[in-house]
Amino acid sequence: MSNSTKIFLWSISAALGGFLFGFDTAVISGAEQTLQKLWNSTPAEHGLTVSIALIGTVIGSLIGGIPADKYGRKKTLYLVAILYLISALGSALAFDWYSFLAFRFIGGVGVGISSVVAPMYISEISPANNRGRLVALFQFNIVLGILISYLSNFLIAGTFEEDWRWMLGVEAVPAVLFLISIFTIPESPRWLIIKKNNIAAARPTLEVISEGDVDVLIAQIQSAQTNVSSSFRRLFSGSFKRPVTLAILIAMFNQLSGINAIIYYAPRVFEMAGLGTESALLSSAGIGLVNLISTMIGLTLIDKYGRKSLMFVGSLGLIAALALASEAFFSERTGIAVPVYLFMFIAFFAFSQGAVIWVFISEIFPNSVRAHGQSLGSFTHWIMAAIIAYIFPYFAQTFGGGITFAFFAVMMVLQLLFVMKMMPETKGKSLEELTV
Repeated sequence: MSNSTKIFLWSISAALGGFLFGFDTAVISGAEQTLQKLWNSTPAEHGLTVSIALIGTVIGSLIGGIPADKYGRKKTLYLVAILYLISALGSALAFDWYSFLAFRFIGGVGVGISSVVAPMYISEISPANNRGRLVALFQFNIVLGILISYLSNFLIAGTFEEDWRWMLGVEAVPAVLFLISIFTIPESPRWLIIKKNNIAAARPTLEVISEGDVDVLIAQIQSAQTNVSSSFRRLFSGSFKRPVTLAILIAMFNQLSGINAIIYYAPRVFEMAGLGTESALLSSAGIGLVNLISTMIGLTLIDKYGRKSLMFVGSLGLIAALALASEAFFSERTGIAVPVYLFMFIAFFAFSQGAVIWVFISEIFPNSVRAHGQSLGSFTHWIMAAIIAYIFPYFAQTFGGGITFAFFAVMMVLQLLFVMKMMPETKGKSLEELTV
C-alpha cells in the first residue's frame, strides 16, 4: 500500500466523525414537526427541542481541546464515536421530552468534540501539498451525512407508526462503523512529539507523511514547540491575536449565512414557499445532493486555487442567492423560485465556506495551541449555530422570509469584506511554516 493511500485511509477514518456530525445535525429536520405535535410544544419549547443538540455541540467544542491535548487525538475520537452511539440509541428509545433532550444533548457534545479533533488530526497527518483536500474530507463527510439523513428521512417517513424513532435510531449503524475504523489509525505524530516528546512513536507515521527528510521534519516540529503549556489563557495572551480574530470571524460568518437555519428547517422553509409536505422532504434531499456535489468541487480546487479564492467567489454567489430568495418572498413569487435560489445558495456555500472553514481554522494556529485554537473556532461556530437555530422559527414567523433572507444577505456582504481585507492565503505551506 502506498504512503498516499495510507494517509487517505487514515484521513477518511477520522473524517467519518464528520459523516455522523452531518447526519446528527440534519436528521432532526425530518422529525421536528412531528415532535412538536407529539409533545404539544410551545414555540420556545420546540426551539429547544431542535437546538438542544447545538447546545451540547457548543459545550463539546469548548472542551474538545482538553482531552485532545491530554489523552491524544485518537483516544478522543473513540470518545466521540461512543457519544454518537449513545445518542442515536437513546434518542430513538426516548420515553418523554426530557429524555429526548438529554440524549440529543449527548449527541451534540459528540458533534462539538468531533469538529475540534477530526480536522485537527487530519491536518497533523497530512503533507502540505494536499492538506486542504484531505482536511476537506471532513466537510465532504459532513455533507454526505446530511444527504444520507435527508434520504433516510424521506424513505422512513410514513413507513412506521413512530417513524421519528427510526429516523433518529439508524445513526447507530455509522456510529459503530466509526468506532471500528478508529482502531486502524495511528496517533498524531505532532501530538506525540509536542505533548509527549515521544519521537520514536511518531517516527513511523512521519516516515509515511513526510515529503522530504524525516529528521528535518522532526526538527521543524521540535523548533515550533514551546515550553509553555497550551491553555485558553495563553491563547488570549495577545501573542495569537491575529489567528484568534480570523478563527472567530470565519466561524461567525459561516453561521450568519443562514446555513444551519436552512439545514435544520429545510422542509419548513419549503412549505413556507408553498410546497406540500412530501415535496418539501424531497426538496430537502435535493439540498443534500447539491451540497455534496459542490463540496466535491471545492475539495478538488482548494489546494490548487487556495482558500481565499474559494471564499471570494463563494461570497459573491451567496449574496446573490440570498438577495434573490429575499426578493421572492417579498414579491410573493415563491413556488419553484425559492427552492432554486436555495439550491444556488447551498452550491456556493458548500464550494466556499463549507470546504474552507475546518481547513483554515486547523491551519492558522501554531502546534502548541492548535487544540485550543480549534476549540475556539468550533465554539464560535456552534454558539452562533445554536442562537440562529433557536430564533429562526420566531423570526421566520414574525418577519417572514423576505426580511430573514435579506439579513443573511447583508451578513455575506460583510463576509466578502473580511475575505478581501483580512483573510490570508494558507495553501502549500507546512503547519510549522504558517504564522498568520
